[in-house]
Amino acid sequence: MQSAKDNFSGRTKDYARRIIRLYSALPKSAVAQVLGHQLLRSATSVGANYREASRARSRAKFISKLGDSLKELGESEYWLELLSEEKLLPPSRLQPLLTETRELIALFVASIKTAKSR
Repeated sequence: MQSAKDNFSGRTKDYARRIIRLYSALPKSAVAQVLGHQLLRSATSVGANYREASRARSRAKFISKLGDSLKELGESEYWLELLSEEKLLPPSRLQPLLTETRELIALFVASIKTAKSR
């Protein structure tokens, strides 16, 4: 059985890899590249911050790094919404990533609440 830690680690890495592939598929227009770069930066930071959280030496540091991941997810959601609203990729390509972003946000919020209550 996979632990919650393994699930978060694998899921955030898969998320980053999906965003990398999406970025590679963006049109080469200036707008698409700027928005895509912002998305690439924020979305790939989610897993890196989670990895730091999982190695934190204190509960406060753990919660702080989870909060950093949550912040990056919120920013990623914003960039995905802009890419969608500007119709830079088909909705069928963006919607699954928006869904995954929102699911990860919910998981991180729940994890932060749990960590704070302990």
